[in-house]
Amino acid sequence: MKARILVLNGPNLNLLGVRQPEVYGEYSYADVVDVCHRAAAARGAEAEVRQTNDEAELLEWIHDVVRDKNFSAIVINPAAWTHTSVALADALVIPEVPVIEVHLSNVHAREAFRHHSYVSPVASGVIAGFGIAGYGYAVDRAVDLS
Repeated sequence: MKARILVLNGPNLNLLGVRQPEVYGEYSYADVVDVCHRAAAARGAEAEVRQTNDEAELLEWIHDVVRDKNFSAIVINPAAWTHTSVALADALVIPEVPVIEVHLSNVHAREAFRHHSYVSPVASGVIAGFGIAGYGYAVDRAVDLS
């Protein structure tokens, strides 16, 4: 059975390349999507990539994984919700699929409030600080865990 990876992206990631390129890089969101699709295809898998600035929409996408049982793993860059959302952490355990947390920047080398993640304790792994290449690593690992 072909692995299907759901790649979720939180707030402001739609502005990659525009928002703080010195922190997040000069790549666009379209480049992130491309990296995910290429990484999945290289492993004979599929990746569906989504982004939202609405936390409720993100939670519904996670709930859909439970209802539809159509994805074998989740890769997520929760962005700011990493540090604020207990609801997101609670939702991520419901589908009972591997979860890989990914961040473009090294959150541990940044402001102190970014050092805490509500997602990390429910994730199978965390990849941070490798720019958009981190998405490729995350999709690859998600396929292994599927």
